[in-house]
Amino acid sequence: MHQKSVAEISAALHTGETSSRELTDALLARIEQLDPRLNSLVTVTAEQARAAADAADERLRTGEAGPLTGVPLIHKDIFCTDGVATTCGSRMLEPFRAPYDATVVRRLAEAGAVMLGKANMDEFAMGSSNETSYFGPVRNPWDLEAVPGGSSGGSAAAVAGRLAPAATGTDTGGSIRQPAALSGVCGLKPTYGRVSRYGMVAFASSLDQAGPLARTAEDLALLLGGMAGLDERDSTSVDHVVPDYSEALNRSIQGLRIGVPAEFFGEGLDADVRSRVNAALEVLEGEGAELVEVSLPNMELALPAYYVIAPAEASSNLARFDGVRFGYRCAEPQSIEDLYKRSRGEGLGDEVKRRILVGTYALSAGYYDAYYGKAQQVRRLVAEDFRNALEQVDVLAGPTSPTPAFDLGERADDPVQMYLSDIYTLGANLAGLPGLSVPAGFSRGRPVGLQLIGGYFDEARLLNVAHKYQQLTDWHKQVPEGFE
Repeated sequence: MHQKSVAEISAALHTGETSSRELTDALLARIEQLDPRLNSLVTVTAEQARAAADAADERLRTGEAGPLTGVPLIHKDIFCTDGVATTCGSRMLEPFRAPYDATVVRRLAEAGAVMLGKANMDEFAMGSSNETSYFGPVRNPWDLEAVPGGSSGGSAAAVAGRLAPAATGTDTGGSIRQPAALSGVCGLKPTYGRVSRYGMVAFASSLDQAGPLARTAEDLALLLGGMAGLDERDSTSVDHVVPDYSEALNRSIQGLRIGVPAEFFGEGLDADVRSRVNAALEVLEGEGAELVEVSLPNMELALPAYYVIAPAEASSNLARFDGVRFGYRCAEPQSIEDLYKRSRGEGLGDEVKRRILVGTYALSAGYYDAYYGKAQQVRRLVAEDFRNALEQVDVLAGPTSPTPAFDLGERADDPVQMYLSDIYTLGANLAGLPGLSVPAGFSRGRPVGLQLIGGYFDEARLLNVAHKYQQLTDWHKQVPEGFE
């Protein structure tokens, strides 16, 4: 049963082929057996999961169940969970227990989903490899010496390793799509404002967006339907109708115009990745889609703009972690200044400190206009490039990541090379557009992802294209050796 997709599990639960309790117990045993090899979870909520599974089985018996009732999943450890540790992969929040559920957690629980635990992640979502976590790096199920991507690497690795059929993640500059690509699963970053950010610990508030990871586009459609919608507690949540994402999956893509940005296929793209993505585009073309070359002329500016804006917002958001109100506090502080300095110095990791320093500098008097203000102007140019391109085509397509998964430790001492991992994904965050990664083959035994980017609130079209591609290929059905 652990090899089944969310849609298949839902069908099995509704027909009585299995129960949520049986499935939950099986997956908890699998986590106990296999997760020591991956380190994909920070917290396992076994007792809570069994209680939720029993409640789901009762709903199934009484005919009150929906498509997600009884389906097990894992939440990224950035979402507040009532009474359960929410660490953000940091020593700073190791002792923190939230007194409420994030809206994403609450909505999925109300839909009947069963939380198995909380996924490991790069500290405060700052990273592209899941190596910055205080709880140790996550390993890629396809190659235990490789990274799974980040910052939602724990979520991606758990789904790829069949520890759960689905997981939640967050995407600030590619942190759902890039680990999905490197781990061989599907990941969707919705339009900014499509999914509530309430109860999601903030990294960069104008960029962060929650979304699902699973093995198929069909599963993403079910999960997004359970997560999306207006939340009056989140000022960035948008009041926009939530369609039936599953209804659009089987629409024809005959005549669909797919834009292929030249900037996504330039210098720095691994030759194997280029070959796999081109082959994926040919599959879509064979199904009746039309490939159209387009240009995003300001894409080369997206990376430097992002790495000014995101650290600046992180500097502001992380100021609250000071050892005074909650979280880690240093031992025996000698003064309030000593309390602040040592609590933050001991509680935060190197990558988080690096970004706070960069962001604080960019926001400081005399530099705000030169750096943060200028980066916001570049952001507008990048967004306009995407809008212009999407006026010519229906979706954009290209690689999710310039390379397959790299080795653990390979880029640990080279932040610039690490940041380049997100070069094809962060543009969608700057523009607020939805993006999706779908498995598209392998390079030297490690997965490759095809990225699709659409217009605002056009997630249904992205899911439709990805689903059609998965009907024509079997990359998403491949299982890492040792995790069968």
